[in-house]
Amino acid sequence: MHLAYPAVLAVLLFCTGLYGVLARRNTILVLMSVELMLNAVNLNLVAFDVWLRDTLHSGQALTLFTIAIAAAEIGIGLAIVLAVHRNRGSSGSSGIDRLRDTAETDEAEELPDDAYADDTTDGARATADQATAPAGKAQKAEATA
Repeated sequence: MHLAYPAVLAVLLFCTGLYGVLARRNTILVLMSVELMLNAVNLNLVAFDVWLRDTLHSGQALTLFTIAIAAAEIGIGLAIVLAVHRNRGSSGSSGIDRLRDTAETDEAEELPDDAYADDTTDGARATADQATAPAGKAQKAEATA
């Protein structure tokens, strides 16, 4: 068996998966694309194992580990997608982006007013920083909404 055939097929699978990860917004399709990329890696592992005629079959053993990790990854990924869909009503990646933006906004609101003040002797600058801090929070909240 020539090594070029499975290697070219693995490259095509990996590129298709990479395109799917970069171009898709649906979370399920992104997870499927990641699985496609992992299958391309598995194909390379088995092809090089056969080509090198390894007596320990290391490539096939690594492929089994990769399949187990891929199964765990898809299980956890689908659990996250279902939790987001249950809480937000949509399973798209924009829902996950909104979760991240909400968490960043919550962190900004939890900062105490002392976080914006300097320990310098210039009290006017510290007062000005405290006055602009709530305006910055409001602008950030409007940008995420």
